Amino acid sequence: MERILTRNVGKENSTSLAVYEAGGGYQALRKAVKTMTPDAVTDEVKKSGLRGRGGAGFGTGLKWSFMPKEVDPRRPHFLLNNADESEPGTFKDRLLMERDPHLVIEGTLLGAYAIRACVAYIYIRGEYVFGAGVLERALDEARAKGLVGKNILGSGWDCEVWVHRGAGAYICGEETALMSSLEGNRGYPRLKPPFPAQAGVWGCPTTINNVETLANVPFIVERGADWFQSIGKAPRNTGPKLYCLSGHVKRPGVYEAPMGLPMMELIHELGGGMLRPEFPLKAVIPGGSSVPVLRADECEVDLDFDSLAAKGTMLGSAGLMVMDASTCMVAAMERVAHFYHHESCGQCTPCREGCGWLERVLHRIESGRGLAQDLDLLMSVSRNIIGNTICALGDAAAMPCLSFVEKFRDEFRHHIDHKSCLAGTSALQGVC
Repeated sequence: MERILTRNVGKENSTSLAVYEAGGGYQALRKAVKTMTPDAVTDEVKKSGLRGRGGAGFGTGLKWSFMPKEVDPRRPHFLLNNADESEPGTFKDRLLMERDPHLVIEGTLLGAYAIRACVAYIYIRGEYVFGAGVLERALDEARAKGLVGKNILGSGWDCEVWVHRGAGAYICGEETALMSSLEGNRGYPRLKPPFPAQAGVWGCPTTINNVETLANVPFIVERGADWFQSIGKAPRNTGPKLYCLSGHVKRPGVYEAPMGLPMMELIHELGGGMLRPEFPLKAVIPGGSSVPVLRADECEVDLDFDSLAAKGTMLGSAGLMVMDASTCMVAAMERVAHFYHHESCGQCTPCREGCGWLERVLHRIESGRGLAQDLDLLMSVSRNIIGNTICALGDAAAMPCLSFVEKFRDEFRHHIDHKSCLAGTSALQGVC
């Protein structure tokens, strides 16, 4: 497959407007604002089958169609480009923002045009200091060229784009918490309904899309929905996809491939195979740390939304974390639980208290003080978190815990019964 989303990555001065335009950049924006209505852009994206690349996999064109068709001057429309990307194991949006910022900006403008927005924000996580600077400089270039701001390309359409830096809280990647943060408040999630298209940021109609999602839009507008449908697995898993590969592989990194790439092809061909031949594949978390883990015997699966759902897990943000036979699954799950306990905003009791319980029980098992009833306790706490919170952060802690305990129960049981680690890499080695 030709490189699409990453076609400029690796070029000299890839962040400059000159390089971007030399490769056909901003032609899709020109085509849209001069020859297409906002509804026509939305319809083309809807026909392409593009699904959100941030984790939920919701239809992008369908989401745009929820926005009001008429703009009330007292309630302007907003487009928020979610560049928070705080999911452990996920770093694809960072590549786009740092290496091809004009693609991110053009996608943001097209999304804003489709929903009739006059202002768009790129909400970037606080730790991405370099990426925020790259985007700011690219916006200055685009603004000076009449691609951002008043009367874009002489079309009569005005749209300003701003970069907003978050403070580095994981929860602000959740769309309602992102809106609260953007408004200047604490990043607390909100109950839905009302949905953002009805009452979003500052109470106005709002659409939130992920960076990679919007980066696909210029190509759909330029080449058409049929071209996009020809990539991947039509009709529900189409287009190019960026996969983040980390863990025990020889060549970790971001790889572009069609949606539906076989997982083992990503690991062995693009990723170069397992890091150490003496340690075979043991498990993979396929969609960032918040999704259920797969055992090695479950990894013959395509990397798309539906194939992974059929396996009881999720594509999520496509952040694959590969673990070899040396991995202690108790220690790995303890690290995951620590992260979500630390990042819980504390608004909902099941999440605030439950994530703490999970971390404490897992630490007890990992440190050789596990009790016979601890595995049932982990399962019970996890099940009482799932579905009982405002946002999905609690689920993000509980779902991996359930899958780790269910699929590697013998390993957890060995920690409790023998105060030693089956994998032999846990700190418990010194205990026994």
